[in-house]
Amino acid sequence: MNDSETGEAPTPETGDALGAMLRNYQETGEAAELIERDDGWVGVSAGGEFYFADYDEWPEPDRRAIDRVEGRVLDVGCGAGRAALALQERGHDVTAIDVSEGAVEVARERGVEDARVVDVADVAEAFDPGTFDTVLMLGNNFGLVGTAETAPERLRGLAAVAADDATLVAQSRDPVATDDEAHLTYHEKNRERGRLPGALRMRVRHERLATPWFDYLMAAPDTMAELASDTPWALVDTIEPEEGLDPAGGDYVGILETGE
Repeated sequence: MNDSETGEAPTPETGDALGAMLRNYQETGEAAELIERDDGWVGVSAGGEFYFADYDEWPEPDRRAIDRVEGRVLDVGCGAGRAALALQERGHDVTAIDVSEGAVEVARERGVEDARVVDVADVAEAFDPGTFDTVLMLGNNFGLVGTAETAPERLRGLAAVAADDATLVAQSRDPVATDDEAHLTYHEKNRERGRLPGALRMRVRHERLATPWFDYLMAAPDTMAELASDTPWALVDTIEPEEGLDPAGGDYVGILETGE
C-alpha cells in the first residue's frame, strides 16, 4: 500500500536535498528549498536565486562583510559558490567547503577552483594548521557551529586551521527579534529544554528529498561573543544593515579575530 492509498503525506527520501535544489536551479532557473523544523514548522528559504546571486545583487551587509576578508580564505558552507567566486575575482586564494556533495559539484562547475566536501566539524583534520587568513561563514552559516555544546569545539577547530592573526566573518541573526508566535513558542520550548532560544533542529527539503536532521544555531551578538569566549576567537565588531534594510530586525555579521 502506498502513501496515496492511505491518505498519509508521502515520506521524503533521505538524501542531498540542497545539492538537488542547486542542480535544478542551475539547469532550469527555478527551484524551491524548504526548511523544516522539528516542531513541524516549514518555511521557504531564499532559494536558488540567493545561492546564485552575483555580488551586485547581494544584500548590502554581505557586500560590506567580504570587504573585511584578507589573504587566503576558507569559505564554510559554500553552497553554489557565490562568495568564493566573488573573492576569486578579487584575487583571493579560496577553499570552499560544504557537506553537500551536490553543492560542491555545482560550485566547481561554476568556476570555484578549490571546492571540497568537508564538514565544519572536521576542518582541523582536513587542513594544516595556520592555513587560512580569513574564515567566512556568510548566509547565516555561523549556524553550522550547531549547539551551545558543540560551538566552542567547532570554533576551536576553525581557529586551528587559521593564522595567528586571522579573521572570522560570521553571519547570524538575533532569533528573538521577531513577533512571529510560532518562533517565539519554539524559543520558549528551547529554554524549557535548557537550550539556547535560537537552537534549531532542522532539515532541508526539496521535492521528495530531505537531508538528515541537523542542529543549526541562530545567535545574537552577545551569544556569539559568549560562545567564542573559550576559544581563540573574540568578537570585535558587528556589521548591521543600514536603517530600513532589515525590516524584521536582528540580522548582522560578526567580525571575530584571533591573536587578542
